[in-house]
Amino acid sequence: MDNCIFCKIANKDIPGKIIYEDDVCLAFLDLSQATYGHTLVIPKKHFANILEADDETVAHLFVVAKKLSASIMSNCHANGLNILTNTDEVAGQSVYHFHIHILPRYDKEELTIEFTDHSNQTNLDEVYEKIMK
Repeated sequence: MDNCIFCKIANKDIPGKIIYEDDVCLAFLDLSQATYGHTLVIPKKHFANILEADDETVAHLFVVAKKLSASIMSNCHANGLNILTNTDEVAGQSVYHFHIHILPRYDKEELTIEFTDHSNQTNLDEVYEKIMK
């Protein structure tokens, strides 16, 4: 895609702090650095999100994310990490090129990822039936 910033980084049209590259993907430091060492893993081929990417690409990116996570945890002395991908604006996706965030964690307060308990409002049987269709 001509105006995709991640495609431009993958094609070396604009610079990025690339920390890993192979034939399928590359990983680079996120400019925002939500946490120290925040890294993005992207496919070189453009997919808007994880749902558009083929299974082989998704699997490869997660294997790379796992390897990089171990290195980041060790070398940046993180106490934990989050690995996530966002799909669509409501989920926080701002760049429409599939990418995986590696977010090293040093303490609980530096980044908020909140899961609210809605168990008293959710009919699990209904959800189960919808998903299993």
